[in-house]
Amino acid sequence: MKPAKIRARKPSPPGRVRDRILDTACELFYRHGIHAVGVDAIASEAGTNKMSLYRNFASKEELVAEYLREQEREYWQVWDAAVTPHAGDAREQIEALFEAFTRPKPRSADAQCQMRRGCALGNAAVEIGGEQPELSAIVHDYKAEIRRRLRKLARDAGAREPEQLGDALMLLLEGGYYTRLTFQGNTGPIGSLAAAVRTLIDAHVGAARAR
Repeated sequence: MKPAKIRARKPSPPGRVRDRILDTACELFYRHGIHAVGVDAIASEAGTNKMSLYRNFASKEELVAEYLREQEREYWQVWDAAVTPHAGDAREQIEALFEAFTRPKPRSADAQCQMRRGCALGNAAVEIGGEQPELSAIVHDYKAEIRRRLRKLARDAGAREPEQLGDALMLLLEGGYYTRLTFQGNTGPIGSLAAAVRTLIDAHVGAARAR
């Protein structure tokens, strides 16, 4: 695989070197992929050098691990912001989550990029495979927590088979990200997602009430 061509940019403004390195790594790993971006490119883009990078991160794997954790933290911030206004109404929380994660309203070029490139940790899982167990564990635990939360919401919504509904919702959520890679501007199956979620919930909750 050829190294990614990194665009030139002005030196980073003054600030904590570690923060600049991590911010730069997050951007480059997401845009170009983990394997395509080397520590030289990260150090250069961050306005520092490899020696400084390795003083803050013992290895590239440690930097990748922190990148994955940072993406996870951002994801849960969006999750919490979506569900908090609907506390006590699990169905509304589910619908708000799908609105937040699959129909974002980008305000910048970076946000547009995130719409086009899918889930950062899902992308990392493809690249990492089983070669780096520590990194794989971060992705697995993150996805397992999404599954756990969706199953709980399904249970709270009154589904007869909450595990089944939660898993189905996760499949829709994950698929919603990646259809954007092919169909831009909500022109593909993503446009039917909200209706699919409502129908799915109706089927499971209705079955529970009819029991």
